[in-house]
Amino acid sequence: MNRLSPATPTALARPLAALRLLTGALFTPARSTEPLLAHAPRRWQRVAPFAVTLVFATTLLPVTATVLSQVYGLGGGWAGALAISQAAPLVLAVTRPLQAWWIIFASDVIGGILLQSVAGVAAGRPWPWTPMVIVGYLVLMICLGLRESRRTLLAVWLATGFAGAFFAVIAQPGGDGDGGNHVLLTVLSGAFLLVTAALRERGDAQRRLAEQETISEGERARRTLLEERTRIARELHDVVAHHMSMITVQADSAPFRIEGLPPSAQEEFATIAASARESLTEMRRLLAVLRSDGADAERAPQPGLDRVQQLVEATVRAGVPAELSLPAGLGPVPPAVDLSAYRIVQEALANVVRHAAGARTRVSVLAQDGWLTVLIVNGPAAGRSSLWESAGTGHGLVGMRERVRLTGGTLDTGPLPDGGFRVAARLPLTARKDVP
Repeated sequence: MNRLSPATPTALARPLAALRLLTGALFTPARSTEPLLAHAPRRWQRVAPFAVTLVFATTLLPVTATVLSQVYGLGGGWAGALAISQAAPLVLAVTRPLQAWWIIFASDVIGGILLQSVAGVAAGRPWPWTPMVIVGYLVLMICLGLRESRRTLLAVWLATGFAGAFFAVIAQPGGDGDGGNHVLLTVLSGAFLLVTAALRERGDAQRRLAEQETISEGERARRTLLEERTRIARELHDVVAHHMSMITVQADSAPFRIEGLPPSAQEEFATIAASARESLTEMRRLLAVLRSDGADAERAPQPGLDRVQQLVEATVRAGVPAELSLPAGLGPVPPAVDLSAYRIVQEALANVVRHAAGARTRVSVLAQDGWLTVLIVNGPAAGRSSLWESAGTGHGLVGMRERVRLTGGTLDTGPLPDGGFRVAARLPLTARKDVP
């Protein structure tokens, strides 16, 4: 008595599992029921699927009924029913192509059986697929390829091939009903499904790439903003730490510099000094977190407007004709405003060197009515961009806006009619209560 080897069940299980998957795919349409090309940029593109399928349906319906009744000799009732079921569902295919395929495929198979068993097919006439069936079925393949998954498309193609094989078996070789197009629809439908599926996947890939690029641009902008805020926080630490150190020294030395201080005043000065030292400790702890990326601590004092002349001279050495208008009697400038004004000039000049090499540039600084105005204007580029880079933040207008917002000022930037560019910053010289 022969026994099946242990490998036999496994060998049968895999084809059966694949068959179940393909069969399930035929009953699992795509979740989306949006019309084909619903997200196309132009309105005519969104309307095109409806217009095309409607034209094919209205054309094929009367032609099919006429050909089936007059050429193939099928009864008028059968001819009309087949014409409607083979042509009308094409309009449904715009939103639900798999459901439309079931209707059209079933009617095509029934039509092939009827043509042989009821009407009888004369030799030389296309069978089992009439020319109208082939045209409508290929239109349906386009709709399927633009919507359904690969597994569903493979299942549809195999079902089409099985139907052609079935008719090839029941046909009488050399006799009536052998029109010789059993394989034609299988080959054409496979080609149409392959091409349309490839076009759809290419479009999906391009759309995902565009979305990813948009996300990357947003992430890059947020990262630039955070980096600039971190840099500003570092610089402000150095500015504030200097004043806190001065408070500590003055509070500690007050009992020795001022004679006759009562014990309560000395205790108050000691409390002020302790609070200042505690604040410095907290600021250094915060700075350590901000510099956790390995950036070296800046030991030199933070620059201000007194070093703008050096920036202009460095810009001139880089090949950009620049001039500075800086009044001698500006008066006291808050440290944060002083540093921000310097950084704005630094970044603006760096942008001129990078993007408008050779452009004549003018830097103006003016203090009036409690506001410090910093204006950088450059003309159109007069040559190729230079490889020279300044010590700017490299974050351009993002950093400028953050610094201006920090001090409670305003920033106005934009191109000029002659092709140049203008950067105008207005910073308050006194503390503002509405500044966060």
